[in-house]
Amino acid sequence: MRRLWAWLWSKAEPLAVSEAEWRQALDLPLFAGFSVEERDRLRALAERLLADKTWSGAAGMPVNGPMAATIATQAALPVLNLGADWYAGWQEIIVYPDEFVPEREEMDEAGVVHHVRRPLSGEAWEGGPLVLSWGDVEQSGHCEGYNVVLHEFVHKLDMANGAVDGLPRLPPARIEAWAAAFSQAYEDFCRRVDAGEATKLDPYAAESPAEFFAVLSEYFFEWPEPLFAAYPAVYEQMQRFYRQDPLARLKGQAHDLAAPR
Repeated sequence: MRRLWAWLWSKAEPLAVSEAEWRQALDLPLFAGFSVEERDRLRALAERLLADKTWSGAAGMPVNGPMAATIATQAALPVLNLGADWYAGWQEIIVYPDEFVPEREEMDEAGVVHHVRRPLSGEAWEGGPLVLSWGDVEQSGHCEGYNVVLHEFVHKLDMANGAVDGLPRLPPARIEAWAAAFSQAYEDFCRRVDAGEATKLDPYAAESPAEFFAVLSEYFFEWPEPLFAAYPAVYEQMQRFYRQDPLARLKGQAHDLAAPR
């Protein structure tokens, strides 16, 4: 039993990342257009994540330095101008080799409980660990609108206000504008998905307001053009929340959004 447990769940030794491995992690298309100063801050935030979190491998796969650097640099992106404290309140990052299949209990509309096994590429538990599939991490960061690291870490930002509802912790004066932009866009997107309309945005965003926020955050950083074209008011709210402007950065016209508003 002990051997089996060790195979399923192996905590990595303290992680060391070389200079070359940091450069490789920051060499993804996701980080194109970043200034030297921004890259330095991304790396500093990533190094803090390595130090502050417990990194565990699952299913016999240990987490090594290059893997942790790849995850940590992408995880640092949403909090580049917010600060590492947004990831406080939880401890562990778990990495599986590929999709993992947890067993859950789900109740249907008739009140019947079913045991469900569904493959997942990532998962964030409120107050608990964040889980990633390394196979999906390797598909992230290529500016194609998909990024499991951003998706799950954005769920952690969503949880910072005590609920997983697509509303991160915001100043009271900005909640109404956020809610108006997101609720209108979410209703429109769900209608389009239900009608079978083609969309450049992942239909999975229609699952819930929380998934809408997480999926659209992937697009905001990875491929902002279709997000801005479909829902400019949502893009504006994300721009104000994250204090970043990926569209301007891609055009080489990044503005200084780091100052609190």
